[in-house]
Amino acid sequence: METSDSTQNETVNLTALLESVLFVASGPVSMGRLAKALETTPAVVKNLLDSLENEYAVRGLRLQWSGNDVQLTTAPESSDVIERFLGLELTTRLSQAALEVLAIVAYMQPITRPQIDQIRGVNSDGSLRTLLSKGLIEEIGRMETPGRPILYGSTPEFLQHFGLTTVAELPELEEVEEVEEEEIGD
Repeated sequence: METSDSTQNETVNLTALLESVLFVASGPVSMGRLAKALETTPAVVKNLLDSLENEYAVRGLRLQWSGNDVQLTTAPESSDVIERFLGLELTTRLSQAALEVLAIVAYMQPITRPQIDQIRGVNSDGSLRTLLSKGLIEEIGRMETPGRPILYGSTPEFLQHFGLTTVAELPELEEVEEVEEEEIGD
């Protein structure tokens, strides 16, 4: 019976240590780096993260994934209270143009400015600068074509701001169109 108890205590201790490391991390952390810090294997870390994710489902914290990296964040449904507490009520809103560009980048990433401009039919430089400065999009590389245009993609901050863990959670475009039609009909 002692072996079972000691194994359970080790798991509880590793989970607590993992939670502590995630709490102090300044951004997303790879499972390999977590495993190294905890002196265990990435497979063990993955199991611990799965366990934490289940616990957090009914609490005020969430694990946000960015590829194989993970970060501890607050639950999206807590955002109003947190913003009020920190005095961060939305004082600046994104313009319609910036929202259009953000949606194009989120759904079409990786994408270049000329491709965005072609979809919108207007120059998007200002909106791209705004989104870059707010940390909602980032440069993720360059296209291997003449001129080597910059490729843009969404950031973990974008996911966190919109309460997503991955871009795969974005609504399908058909769902977005249905909601717009309902709003217009109201």
